[in-house]
Amino acid sequence: MLADNILELLKLEISEIEYKRYIKQLKYYEKESHCDSAIFIAPNILIANWVKTKYTNKISHLFEMKTGIKPKINIILKNQINKTKKISIPIEMEHKKAKKNTILNPSYTFDSYVVGGSNQYAYTIAKSVASKPGLMYNPAFIYGPTGLGKTHLMHAIGNYSQLNGKIVIYATIEQFMNDFTYNLRNQTMERFREKYRNCDILLIDDVQFLSNKIQTQEEFFHTFNELHSIGKQIILTSDKPPKSINGLEERLQSRFEWGLIADIGLPELETKIAIIKKKCELDGISLNNDIINYIASNMGDNIREIESAIINLNAYASLMRQEITFEFAKNVMREQIKEKRENITLEDIITIISKELNIKPSEIKSKKRNKNIVEARRIGIYLARTLTQNSMPALASFFGMKDHTAVSHNMKKINEIIETNEIFKLRVDELKNRVLTKNK
Repeated sequence: MLADNILELLKLEISEIEYKRYIKQLKYYEKESHCDSAIFIAPNILIANWVKTKYTNKISHLFEMKTGIKPKINIILKNQINKTKKISIPIEMEHKKAKKNTILNPSYTFDSYVVGGSNQYAYTIAKSVASKPGLMYNPAFIYGPTGLGKTHLMHAIGNYSQLNGKIVIYATIEQFMNDFTYNLRNQTMERFREKYRNCDILLIDDVQFLSNKIQTQEEFFHTFNELHSIGKQIILTSDKPPKSINGLEERLQSRFEWGLIADIGLPELETKIAIIKKKCELDGISLNNDIINYIASNMGDNIREIESAIINLNAYASLMRQEITFEFAKNVMREQIKEKRENITLEDIITIISKELNIKPSEIKSKKRNKNIVEARRIGIYLARTLTQNSMPALASFFGMKDHTAVSHNMKKINEIIETNEIFKLRVDELKNRVLTKNK
């Protein structure tokens, strides 16, 4: 079938993940398609909108290359096919609200979000806001370092709300500022206000960049007031809490604190492992537990970077026609991990171990033989040897040992324990994670 050939050609131009996630979900509606109109059925409105926004021009161009005719591409939903089998009205007309809806990433849902101790609170708030917008926490303000899942939660709220018929607007604060500047310059501010104030849910990412933008803060202040006064839901994200955003007007800071503030902390090792497994499951990537643990223990805490590393690893293996073994994964990711370790010092390692294990740094470097101190010292030597470029003689000097043979003996001993004691291995991996986090 021609349409199948077209989609196969498109597969060559986009990533395998995008193809599986969006294009493969389409079905060609042959009965109502003709030379100048090709109709595809999508399983839900999220994928329909996503395909329409990103791929229809490509699909139309590929049809033209094959047939010489450039058809209009229509993406419809199954329930839009009526009993008379005539083509249904376009999505925009049937779902009037969809015209104003922001195109969100359909893969960012509550189901695909991995919950752990570091993000449980923010996740719970996000679900509550999505289920009862404008009633419980308004505004909801979510903050935390880059790459920990704030945007995923925003899109999850938006996707859930769109499926429940809500008008959703999602934008970064940079997009908001650009829209504001453009419309102000062209004297079309009514169009700008129509976009951002006629919605049920307003999602604004990275509001820390409002800092010192006086005119934009003024407009955002009025947008916020307008929506809040009529019970519309506002969700904001930032890399810091409102009171820590320098150059933010006091009245805006006050309003950002009206509702509920939730932070997303650095993920625990177990959470990172769960996230990697979920990512592999969703994208059809096969990694064994050793590789997953290695990535979780060595790639820091930025979930976006971790997911990117997994995609790159899988893509490289596919190009090389190579099975992803532990050694292969280590070789591919060597440079990324090396970059994260460049600034790690021995003092960093000792400071973190002493804090986490409640032992003084001086005791770790002493000759005391208490069981907990010996264990902490061994972990310190192990992390220093695996995370830094220091030689064994240098480590012996730092830890107050006789010579490099003592370091070698400790390395042999701790490796034996790691091989046989899973709980101890997890403790060491968690400490390694803390060291890498400090120096990411």
